[in-house]
Amino acid sequence: MINRTTNAALAAAVAAAALMSAGANAQTANAEKERCYGISMAGKNDCAATGNNSCSGQSKADYDAKAWKYVAKGSCATMEVTLKDGMKRKGTLAPM
Repeated sequence: MINRTTNAALAAAVAAAALMSAGANAQTANAEKERCYGISMAGKNDCAATGNNSCSGQSKADYDAKAWKYVAKGSCATMEVTLKDGMKRKGTLAPM
């Protein structure tokens, strides 16, 4: 009985350590990226500003001004998209 309890506790500790490690790696990866609004195609966004859509892959329009996509840090302001009316617009770090 003690051996089973020890094994269960060990398994739980290993699982918890793996989850914490994965979270730390995700934070490091996101530290090298920034949210860029207005550049994602319909259904290709990573998330959205409040009230627009609930999150990943749910934008319904190309280049939605409130939907964002992760891009390499420092590159958002240089990204340019062509809207349906032919106008060009650069990405922004805040919802438009």
